[in-house]
Amino acid sequence: MRKTFVLDTNVLLHNPNSLVSFADNIVLLPIEVLEELDRFKRNHDEKGRNARIVIRMLDAFRQKGEPGKGFPLDNGGVLKIAIGVDPDSVQGAAGLSRNIVDNRILLAAYVRKEKGEHVIFVSKDINARIKADALGIASVDFEKQKVDFEHLYTGWRTLEVEKSDIDIFYREREYKAEEGRFFPNEFAFLVDKENPKHTAIGRYKEEFGILMPLIFNKASVMSVRPRNKEQAMAVELLLNDDINLVTLVGPAGTGKTLLAIAAGLHKIVRDKAYAGLLISRPVMPLGNDIGYLPGTKEEKLENWMGPIFDNLEYIFHAEKKEKNVKGKTKFQIEKYIKDEIIELEAMTFMRGRSIPDRFIIIDEAQNMTPHEVKTVISRAGNHTKMVLTGDPYQIDNPYLDSSSNGLTYCVEKMKGQGTFGHMTVTKSERSSLASLAAKLL
Repeated sequence: MRKTFVLDTNVLLHNPNSLVSFADNIVLLPIEVLEELDRFKRNHDEKGRNARIVIRMLDAFRQKGEPGKGFPLDNGGVLKIAIGVDPDSVQGAAGLSRNIVDNRILLAAYVRKEKGEHVIFVSKDINARIKADALGIASVDFEKQKVDFEHLYTGWRTLEVEKSDIDIFYREREYKAEEGRFFPNEFAFLVDKENPKHTAIGRYKEEFGILMPLIFNKASVMSVRPRNKEQAMAVELLLNDDINLVTLVGPAGTGKTLLAIAAGLHKIVRDKAYAGLLISRPVMPLGNDIGYLPGTKEEKLENWMGPIFDNLEYIFHAEKKEKNVKGKTKFQIEKYIKDEIIELEAMTFMRGRSIPDRFIIIDEAQNMTPHEVKTVISRAGNHTKMVLTGDPYQIDNPYLDSSSNGLTYCVEKMKGQGTFGHMTVTKSERSSLASLAAKLL
């Protein structure tokens, strides 16, 4: 028996290809979904773009079918448009307010179920799925771009070995790895079986099939030093020019953004490896939005880039403290921005750009959809390094979760690539209070 998948608007706005993602089953779009797409199509953001793509796809399908009979899909499925349901004719759904568009979409699914069809309601909206369950309708999230977050690739693993293996590793600066056991650029924390304090860290080099010692072990980046083994591994990825894409995942206070910015400045100011540092982050306010902000693009961005400026101040303060130099840290930051060593960019203006010879940092990437992450990464030009940081447990986008956001999707899809490196950092180094809050609250 064919299944009937009733799609909510947010599924199409999340991924336009969801129209053709249900094999040879029936895809049903209530007329209210088309009305909502018409409302979103004028937007200049990702949702507006996706709404326009869906409308064009529907128009192309329309050329192949007959009005009222549905449109055949290439995968053997059928796409149908459901005309609005008369609310008074529906029995058993008296609790739903007919004035709410989402409820009328649910009613379209409910009517099909009452006719005996095997109906599945697909929505990114958790509350809508709960309502569907209350009506006796099977409901699911759109699963195509979801990953198993509980088993997400961490970028490193612990390996118990003999004492002699660690001694050989330090002496010969390599350790023969079992074929197929590690991903490219994955780290191994070698631990002596008899003495847990006797350890070593190696990075897997796929072309040679060996674990190699860290090149930048205990390296200081702009006077910022790694405080634990996870941070040391992250710095190894950030400073290695052979790795073009790095993802750093972890809770607040683990040093993801700080290390990324420090490494970027180090590669630009000290090594002269890139022409500049470009930093961007999705505009997702915590709490109530404060509305429009006055001023130029740079002045508007200052309010959203507060965490970035905090990290820059920490780095420059550490630099001055180490070198015994006095001066205004804020003035130095402004000079770097004026000289275009540091560029702050709104995510909105990333589309269409080709950005060569830059060290790019995308902070709070957990608030981006998989398609947005793809769009941003594909902006990278020749000799550009891209770093994505974020905490999948702190997502402000209402239609994303730890398994469906662009950051974790990127980690899962890119593992195994020779130019990709990932590190999951778990230990908070911000302060004892921040560490306690991250653990208990």
